[in-house]
Amino acid sequence: MLLGLVIGPMVMAVPCFIVGKKNKTARDFIAILTTIVEVILLLYLGMRSLGGEVVKTEVTNICAMGLYFELDGFRLLYGMIAAFMWAMTTMISPEYMEKHHNRNRYYFFMLMTLGATVGVFLSADLFTTYVCFEIMSLTSYVWVAQEETKEALRAAQTYLAVAVIGGMVMLMGLFLLYNEIGTLQMSLILERCQALEDKTVLYIAGACMLTGFGAKAGMFPLHIWLPKAHPVAPAPASALLSGILTKTGIFGVLVISCNVFLHDAAWGNVILTLGVITMFTGAFLAVFSINLKRTLACSSMSQIGFILVGIGMQGLLGHENALAVRGLVLHMVNHSMIKLVLFMAAGVVYFNLHKLDLNSIRGFGRRKPLFSFAFLTGALSISGVPLFSGYVSKTLLHESIVEYIELIEGSPVCMNYRAVEWIFLITGGMTFAYMCKLSVAILFEKNENEDAFAHVKKPYMNKISTAALMIPTILLFLMGVLPYVLMNPLADISTPFLQGAYPEHAVHYFSFANLKGAAISLTIGALIYFGIIRLCLMKKTEQGTKRYVDIWPEWMDLENLVFRPLIAGFIPNVMAFFLRIFDKLLDGFIYFMRKYVLCEVKPKKAAEYGNTFTMVLGSVMEMIAGLLNKTVRKKHPVVRNYQRLLPGYFLEIRQTSRLFSKSVSFGLMMFCIGLYVTLVYLLLALV
Repeated sequence: MLLGLVIGPMVMAVPCFIVGKKNKTARDFIAILTTIVEVILLLYLGMRSLGGEVVKTEVTNICAMGLYFELDGFRLLYGMIAAFMWAMTTMISPEYMEKHHNRNRYYFFMLMTLGATVGVFLSADLFTTYVCFEIMSLTSYVWVAQEETKEALRAAQTYLAVAVIGGMVMLMGLFLLYNEIGTLQMSLILERCQALEDKTVLYIAGACMLTGFGAKAGMFPLHIWLPKAHPVAPAPASALLSGILTKTGIFGVLVISCNVFLHDAAWGNVILTLGVITMFTGAFLAVFSINLKRTLACSSMSQIGFILVGIGMQGLLGHENALAVRGLVLHMVNHSMIKLVLFMAAGVVYFNLHKLDLNSIRGFGRRKPLFSFAFLTGALSISGVPLFSGYVSKTLLHESIVEYIELIEGSPVCMNYRAVEWIFLITGGMTFAYMCKLSVAILFEKNENEDAFAHVKKPYMNKISTAALMIPTILLFLMGVLPYVLMNPLADISTPFLQGAYPEHAVHYFSFANLKGAAISLTIGALIYFGIIRLCLMKKTEQGTKRYVDIWPEWMDLENLVFRPLIAGFIPNVMAFFLRIFDKLLDGFIYFMRKYVLCEVKPKKAAEYGNTFTMVLGSVMEMIAGLLNKTVRKKHPVVRNYQRLLPGYFLEIRQTSRLFSKSVSFGLMMFCIGLYVTLVYLLLALV
């Protein structure tokens, strides 16, 4: 049944595509039903797993190493979140995609990606993770390219390049890890790695795997696909790209950090540093953005940074990592649910207005209570406002940093972690600032164009879309109001997978110290909003109204500034330079071999009148030509001296056959040399 959870949606993608050519309503029904069945099956198997039953599936004799799937607390949690998010986005897709082209293709790859994504979260070894990960990357590429505009195709090109290059680097890391410890089974990795004395190769393998998983997660500096892909992809797909596909990358980082480098301070510091940069950079970019989906995309990058900070603190705190583990798990859950709500809300805006610029969509949410409730719930949750779910996870992450500072109090590096704490608080403030910008613009401000919403249909979303938006909104709201009832159990069932400790005492989320941290962050956010966004990032028009302006320089684009010139220019030129040198050396080697080893003999010049054979054959052909000239070819006689032509043809045939025989001999000799080198390498490896 675990294999069915992976293969089932992929199989159903085929009838969904075929039926869609005849009946669009039936196609939509098949897609929605498939995702709902996925949720029910996961829930059923999850109850068996939580009841103490071992739920595993092994598929041997496939992909050489076999595929292995398992269900435990954390895998159940994220498998359920993935299936639930797919169900909600598939429900809103019919209305969103109503006027779009290639809808059959969209649903086909929607279901294909669902199976691959669930496969990643249920995988029990890293090879299975890699196989499902690569399938997911290729199928989700179609989401980004769905609209087939110039921007969409360029963003899809970036997305695929990052996915493929990251996947190849990850595969090198898996080769190194397997060669070092002899297994990729997640249950065996920790024991094998701890038994190693020299961990140099493990760090190299870890760096390779982190590159691959970090690229999918949106970790700096491999985040370049995130701000480009989200604005051009359909909003339901953007919700999945942001809320769940980035978590497949985080899943891989967690497997490495909690098994290969468990309680490794050096590794923890690397992840923490990358997390801080990702967290701050994403929020900084979001402050300047005036495109709704781009802002949410940059926000996703920032929130991934918060999660990476939790992974880093989990490594640094060692056996006292309870707060960090619980914080990162709950922030993963919160971010998935928040981005599901916010991107679907953005989808409602887009399929009504077909615009995403804040100046064009400002005021859309006025007098729309359900939409306003959903958007504000997501905005306040991600901002870390008390009584909303994001506050709980951010509080735990902040307290893990504070706890580590207390542990190393008096150490020379203590100030570094105090700086991390302040960057954490400032980034939280920037999150509140850019979400205030979005909320005020969409829900409260009036649009300067009085007829901007004249064409908006009534109702602005149908009943199915309303249900798809409100169900996760209500769940998100309840998670913030009842954290002890709804959120603590999620952290509890995930702790074993993350090799985490359980807290020695209950965490008081609403204590004065925790509320103080949130208050500091929200105050910073208010200052940024009123002091920077309202004053510097808005300008008055001639009519006296204020408009949001994008003052971010176009040239400050990491993709165009660094990656494209590097991959498309510098690296090919450098490789061409060395290949030219290699080509000249190889030509010299071939010349040497032909000259002094093969002992090439210069061809003798043909006799002026050829040999006996050519002279006899030439005489016969001339006699035949003479007879023809006297009979059938009187008007067009043959004027050729065959005794002089045939020797030239004969010489050409002989030289061609000689060259062919030499090339075959040379090829065989080179093959033997290569085989000899390979055998020597294998003998040395065995020794």
